[in-house]
Amino acid sequence: MVAVCCAMVCLTGCNEPSSYPNRPITLICPWGAGGGTDAVSRQIAAHLETELGVPVGVVNATGGKGVTGHNRGFRARPDGYTLTMATLELNMLHWNGLTDLTYHDCIPLMSVNEDYAAVFVHSDAPWETIADLEAAIRANPKTLTASGTASGGAWHLALAGWLISAGLNADDVVWVSSTGAAPSLKELMSGGVDLVCCSLPEAATQMKNGDVRALGVMSPQPVPGFEDVPTFVDAGYDWTLGGWRGLAVPRGTPADVVKTLTNALDRVTSGETTILVGASQVDGEVVRRRQTFPQFMEEQGYDNTRRGPEEFQRLLAERDEQLGALLTSDVMRSVNRDRFNAATFPNALLAAIGAVLVLLVVQRGLRRSGSASESPIENASLRRRSVSRKGVIACTLFVLAIAVYPLAAETVGFVILSAALLGLMLWSLGNRIPTCAAVTLVVVPIAYQFFAGVLRVPLPRGWWGW
Repeated sequence: MVAVCCAMVCLTGCNEPSSYPNRPITLICPWGAGGGTDAVSRQIAAHLETELGVPVGVVNATGGKGVTGHNRGFRARPDGYTLTMATLELNMLHWNGLTDLTYHDCIPLMSVNEDYAAVFVHSDAPWETIADLEAAIRANPKTLTASGTASGGAWHLALAGWLISAGLNADDVVWVSSTGAAPSLKELMSGGVDLVCCSLPEAATQMKNGDVRALGVMSPQPVPGFEDVPTFVDAGYDWTLGGWRGLAVPRGTPADVVKTLTNALDRVTSGETTILVGASQVDGEVVRRRQTFPQFMEEQGYDNTRRGPEEFQRLLAERDEQLGALLTSDVMRSVNRDRFNAATFPNALLAAIGAVLVLLVVQRGLRRSGSASESPIENASLRRRSVSRKGVIACTLFVLAIAVYPLAAETVGFVILSAALLGLMLWSLGNRIPTCAAVTLVVVPIAYQFFAGVLRVPLPRGWWGW
């Protein structure tokens, strides 16, 4: 049995052909499901599956105002199996002091979309124009609420910039942080917020249904497909701001892999690939409808501007310089203030775990000191109820295993790290070493084959492809 299990472990890392790609690819989306970035990411993923011949799964890694997704994507193993749908926030996060991650930490492949910010209100709102809204804010500052993304994100910056350009303060509208446009629009329709700032395509369905109205768009020219929405320029405001979306991989990704992905994205964004989007019966025959990526973008009202690697790199550098000057200015300091930073809650959780471990140790010490004056029967009862040293060690190792796995998985690999942690925890619970080894050699390979082979979930491969 042990020999068979060892063979299963070895086979998990030895059955891969050398050509790229030969296993599932993960596409990291830094924003929530249902929003514009999510929609574009899933379309790109579907087309890449057709072009590359392997599954491409979208993972919504939200949180930290975009830090979580961008960091997860650009800190991943640089092997071409983790792509990131980067957004304008990449040019903002480090200026806000949220991370040291910049566009220098990635290799830009292609930008696929640029959309300008727009301001939306509920269909029953009293404001008919952006000038009406400005007057209401000026009369009662800090009473209206807005949302659209995380605090300090692209759409927040767009709204704050307009307020400043209109002679108001950046915080005269209270910003409510969210994970993207979709949940923000739900809040707007339910009355949870007064305004939403996001792109026109992200709110196209709600506009069509009559749930929300667009007061204006922050573009220099009317947006194709939304020509009836007035621009801020036409309303007399000297303010425009749009976001971008683009694919990138971690720095250090091999040149041949970058070339393969760039060529695939070029074919996808130019409309050379199609995917099945529906079927219908015409005269008794099934007619399948196929769609290109540009057709999807046009139908949904998304801008379809694409930029190759060099042009995308220049865009990143220009936006980084532009937004750096804006975000570090005195008038924008209020936008970047938060009651809690990204490490507040993880630190609080670690502190709580530490406090519990300390209390367990103290409890054991008190039990020991009090046992001297008790009868033998009472001492036995106390020992049964007290926390053992082995229990404290097991609890500590369990907490450490949870902390170590996300930090070391990409480097060490799923199979090796999982086997080491599982074996260590089983041993700490008092099991004999042969038993720990046998259970580990059975459970870990089965788990790997189930997730990576059956479900085709991309798992960290580490040193030896395990």
